[in-house]
Amino acid sequence: MLIQKCAPPGSAATQSLTLSFDQRCRSRLRTTLDDGTPASVILERGTVLRDNDRLVSDDGQVIAVHAANELVSTVHASDPLALVLAAYHLGNRHVPLQIANGWVRYQHDHVLDDLVIGIGLEIVVEHAPFEPVGGSYTGAHRYAHAFEHSHSSEHEHDHEHDHDHGTVR
Repeated sequence: MLIQKCAPPGSAATQSLTLSFDQRCRSRLRTTLDDGTPASVILERGTVLRDNDRLVSDDGQVIAVHAANELVSTVHASDPLALVLAAYHLGNRHVPLQIANGWVRYQHDHVLDDLVIGIGLEIVVEHAPFEPVGGSYTGAHRYAHAFEHSHSSEHEHDHEHDHDHGTVR
């Protein structure tokens, strides 16, 4: 089955596809639908699929996309300042973050966990869907630049971009 288009939100789905966040960021993907049907996804570069998005196959089937449970670190905090400080340091490392009232979540990484623990916060490592906030300069279905750096806690910059990497004192 070949999938090359997005369907309008809320379209009635006849199939489903459960993918991790990393898979939902790929514009080219060989995968298997939830019922076992092999599929190839070929979408516009930079497309990021979100939970409940809809796709259309070459034979007209509508496929509902679901966010898979994956290993994540969730940080709950009653102190908003501590949570903002953690989000700042994680964001400064270009880590995609899922942000909600009183907590943030990122793909599990022991180095990032140590950073957050160093701020004085506790982490819960769990399996849960991961739906990070899209980048402010990338549009609703774009996450390209922020995702490029998401797997490293330290990274070198051999390209220019318009944001500061200052430190908090």
